[in-house]
Amino acid sequence: MAATNGGQFKVGTMPAVNPYGRADEELATVAQREERRKRRMKCFAYVAAFAVFQTAIILIFALVVMKVDAPKFRVRSATFDDFQVSTLNTNASFNIRMNANLAIKNKNFGRYKYEDSTIEFFYQDIKVGEAAIPSGKAKFRSTKKFTVPVVLSSASVPGNVLGDEFSRHAWVPLTSRSTLKGKVRLMLIFNKKKSTNMNCIMNLNISSKQLQDLVCQ
Repeated sequence: MAATNGGQFKVGTMPAVNPYGRADEELATVAQREERRKRRMKCFAYVAAFAVFQTAIILIFALVVMKVDAPKFRVRSATFDDFQVSTLNTNASFNIRMNANLAIKNKNFGRYKYEDSTIEFFYQDIKVGEAAIPSGKAKFRSTKKFTVPVVLSSASVPGNVLGDEFSRHAWVPLTSRSTLKGKVRLMLIFNKKKSTNMNCIMNLNISSKQLQDLVCQ
């Protein structure tokens, strides 16, 4: 209390206090905490999204790129240099020089290197022809086409059996079989062994001198 003129005392006044100041500070602190929490959640979301994306890439790489399938090996068509056929009932025969057009379809993401092999042609499980297949390579995701010469001869087939065949229709049913052994090279590092088998059936038309009804499994 302060004295005034005349001996009387006057009550002193206190400085004004803003009752909302502390509340504003608390609100600002809460807002800052909420902002930090949102930033942390965004970071977690980004990390989680990146982890999912990376996992998906690894799965695709493992299931698609690193997956190794056996290449498909088959007869595509044929041309002929010599075509000698006798349809005599008791002494039927054939002696044919054929150029077999073959194909190796490699669907892998790596080249397929295969070893020397052979292809055999059969009439009713009797071998009537054989040809050598030299070693080679089929590029990744591509089809390699090449031709091998084959001599088809009915020397091991009884003439009357072949004569009966010709009496029913004007073609010779044939089967081709072969096995290729090789390796698929992935990422220029990994080698995975893979074999492929050929099993094709076809008819050799002696009238039109063509292969027809060609089906490979």
